[in-house]
Amino acid sequence: MSNIIHKNPKTLFDPTPFAFAHATSTPDHGRYVFISGQSGGQDLKHSLSKDFRTQVQFALRNLETVLKEYDLKPDDVLKITVLIVDHNQEKLAIWTEEMHKTWKNNQFPASTLIPVPRLALNDMMVEVDAIAFMQE
Repeated sequence: MSNIIHKNPKTLFDPTPFAFAHATSTPDHGRYVFISGQSGGQDLKHSLSKDFRTQVQFALRNLETVLKEYDLKPDDVLKITVLIVDHNQEKLAIWTEEMHKTWKNNQFPASTLIPVPRLALNDMMVEVDAIAFMQE
């Protein structure tokens, strides 16, 4: 069970419906795990769907795959950064829905979403990096 502390000051808007926390921290001893940007690549050839939701689902699955290498779960993520190509409200709604599916307990990490004109590879629509915490 994660000991991550989620802070959402009552004097700020409630970010939970938007799938993030204003801040996260941990009181424990351990180490941080810095996870490189994960795309929506579906296989070892990094195949990319033309569908935004599919790419989001695979980006989150890929993030979970890296977390599992450290015996961690999404609940151990302190901070994520999301890059979305040609961001709009429809894509934001999809991102939020998929975040709620991954973080079922609604204890979201701190988050920054950055709209971008393109990513590293043609057809990449989303990329997610993360900082997780592994307790000693």
